[in-house]
Amino acid sequence: MLLSFTMLAMVTVSVAQNTTETSATKAIATQDGAKIEFETETIDYGTIENNSDGNREFHFTNTGNTPLVITNAKGSCGCTVPTVPKGAIAPGESAVIGVKYATNRTGAFNKSITITSNAVNAPTKVINIKGTVNPPATATVEK
Repeated sequence: MLLSFTMLAMVTVSVAQNTTETSATKAIATQDGAKIEFETETIDYGTIENNSDGNREFHFTNTGNTPLVITNAKGSCGCTVPTVPKGAIAPGESAVIGVKYATNRTGAFNKSITITSNAVNAPTKVINIKGTVNPPATATVEK
């Protein structure tokens, strides 16, 4: 009888632990709030010419169940200027964060943009741009 009671107690504790772990896992997966998901977190400009178009776009979607609000976007230096959507992005909707890099700067670059929002999965998210800007073309003078 004592053995049966002990076995019952062990099974009950085991089931309770599994239920708790499953509940915790479900809570994370179904967490309420806005969620930001980017198509890509790094844009590679490749090798571009001096003073060429430095504008690029990061596409993202609010995969959460409440509106997403971006409260700040800051480039790692003055040569990287982000623009964010005005207002809230509804659940399921997509939007764009624009980035302009100053392509008058010669050489390799690797810059970051820090996004601050109400997203429960990434309240602070860092996205990146990289590439190389060729030196300015030199004018040839005919003799």
